[in-house]
Amino acid sequence: MDDCIFCKIASGSFGTEFLYEDENVVAFKDLSPQAPVHVLVVPKAHYANIIDGVPAEVLASMAKAAEAVAQTCGIDASGFRCIMNTGADAGQTVMHLHMHVLGGAPLGEGLIAKA
Repeated sequence: MDDCIFCKIASGSFGTEFLYEDENVVAFKDLSPQAPVHVLVVPKAHYANIIDGVPAEVLASMAKAAEAVAQTCGIDASGFRCIMNTGADAGQTVMHLHMHVLGGAPLGEGLIAKA
């Protein structure tokens, strides 16, 4: 989609540094981190959210990316949280499927990742 910021980032239009990339997804640091480690995993193809007919291989790539990010950022042993918001009421502000990977400190129950 021409006006989708995550489509532009995933395509490399902004020169964003990727912590992980495969044929389906990219992962990069969130511009407004809500934890010491806050990385977004974004499909290269546009899907509005998790219930938008996302192919299994894209979901598998997202899970693989979360694991790789956790290892790269050193939070795989201490623990991390993965969040996918669906719709405005859930805090989704960018209507392109993405997963927040958060960690690096104890995360309270009230943490809500928005984007």
